[in-house]
Amino acid sequence: MADAREFDLVLFGATGFVGKLTAEYLAGAAPESARVALAGRSLDKLTSVRAGLGPKAADWGLVVADSTDQTALDELAARTKVVVTTVGPYLRYGMPLVAACAKAGTHYADLTGEPLFIRDAIDAYHDQAAATGAKIVNSCGYDSIPSDINVYQLYRRSVEDNTGELVDTTTVASLKGGASGGTIDSGRAMMEAIAADPAKGKVLSHPYSLSPDKSRDPDVGRQSDQALSRASAIDPSLDGWVSTFVMAAHNTKVVRRTNGLLGWVYGKNFRYREVMNAGRSRLAPLIAAGMAGGIVAAMTVGALLSRSSAGRKVLDRVLPEPGTGPSEEARASGWFTMKTFAHTTSGTKYVATFAGTGDPGYQATAVLLGESGLCLAFDGDKQPDLAGILTPAAAMGDALADRLRAAGMTITVDRA
Repeated sequence: MADAREFDLVLFGATGFVGKLTAEYLAGAAPESARVALAGRSLDKLTSVRAGLGPKAADWGLVVADSTDQTALDELAARTKVVVTTVGPYLRYGMPLVAACAKAGTHYADLTGEPLFIRDAIDAYHDQAAATGAKIVNSCGYDSIPSDINVYQLYRRSVEDNTGELVDTTTVASLKGGASGGTIDSGRAMMEAIAADPAKGKVLSHPYSLSPDKSRDPDVGRQSDQALSRASAIDPSLDGWVSTFVMAAHNTKVVRRTNGLLGWVYGKNFRYREVMNAGRSRLAPLIAAGMAGGIVAAMTVGALLSRSSAGRKVLDRVLPEPGTGPSEEARASGWFTMKTFAHTTSGTKYVATFAGTGDPGYQATAVLLGESGLCLAFDGDKQPDLAGILTPAAAMGDALADRLRAAGMTITVDRA
């Protein structure tokens, strides 16, 4: 990639809710010498956002571009080393920017939790991005960096200790925070796509639907994201109950794709799942059962309503608006902890921890996305030598983990 490009990093969608939070983070975290620009549809709104970021951002560039204007996106991508985008749902609005970055050899990071979008991007642009040297990195927020980096760190530790390949591996999610309007709208976009083409449902249901080479997928039997069990079944140190984690179906696919992109280094019998901590109270089993059943019911009802214009109007009335989010106080009070319990072929047990403060879907995600963009822009010599449609761990590896530790997040691996 040419060093002569005008910008190091362009934030596309800077006037949206998460875009503004990411811009605020970059204003504090980017090096003084970083050449940053804000991009979006409205020059007036971009100017207003920049004015609120303080003197460090006073000279940042402003780029007007619409997600549907391929020419404008091509020009944007050609001007910068990295594009960070918060413009979703990506299934509706994201592919033209992926096309522009793949063509220009421009690195890219997004927040997608949409396997259908990633599968389409792989099929359409992986080979071109690999040829131009572009790292197109999906899911660089709470979905799915903590999951992906935890398992990658476990792999690195098992190699260091010479304890064999990873086998049964489970992540237990604990968090305080809510789903954003954007996240819910992404779910709607996928349900509408499946309503139009039911065959796409297999991308959501198959554990290896994002695999780079299905002929080499581990043959470990059925893997399900549905859960309702005692936590001690995962590890004796855990108490209470676990249930279905709403993002498990996406995160597990990302982790498995990382394994494939790295040459299936996690192991030929690597089995992975994610669950959510449901607590230890007497009502925990009922809460866990309700969570598991509620997710299935919500997806079923959403899919049915998405099949008709009348049903979509119902969803418009009852679901949060895209671009909305909690108050600053609520964002600050949130937190998350992801603990990943792993066994290796030698019988060694490890536990990896990835924890952070701030609402996972907003405040913490702004940090995760911002540091991903900075990593792609400035840490190229420390990253795996891969290009194409990538995952966070496969694209950035230890370089991203080191950045996130420096940003205040906890990332550790201990022998259990």
